[in-house]
Amino acid sequence: MLPQRVRGWHDVTVGRIYPEHPIIGVGGIVVDGGRVLLVKRGHEPLKNEWSLPGGAVELGETLETAIAREVQEETGLTVEVGPIVDVLDRLRYDTDGRVKYHYVLVDFLCHPTGGALAAASDADAAAWATLDDLPHLGVAEATISVIQKAIARQAGAWTPREVHWQSE
Repeated sequence: MLPQRVRGWHDVTVGRIYPEHPIIGVGGIVVDGGRVLLVKRGHEPLKNEWSLPGGAVELGETLETAIAREVQEETGLTVEVGPIVDVLDRLRYDTDGRVKYHYVLVDFLCHPTGGALAAASDADAAAWATLDDLPHLGVAEATISVIQKAIARQAGAWTPREVHWQSE
């Protein structure tokens, strides 16, 4: 069960546009057979583009908790979170050359374990796609590359990432 939280409209926008520092985000490469889960983004950045489900890590969340929450919020599916596939930067600049968005994304291989596929949260659509579908849907080359890495990696054994924290 994912922790409950209260979010307001400001959580989506404050600090994400023209941020003071990079924002840590997660992406779920949810693979089921020969298909991968995609969402069509409802908000900037990437509005109206097909991409991986995911979003910003919230204070107090582990990366794994964040990706499980984001996938469930955006698609209605629950997932088993597997290994990290890649870590990458997502930068968007405005016309004056200022950084408008800056995310450091940690992408995880995931497998669906339950739920019913339905677009929700900030996703306008959610769908399964094959690798051959990705270029026709306009999926970014960097996203296609990380999906290919995840598919190549899924045959191996999953070892949970060690999480270290300290209590006072």
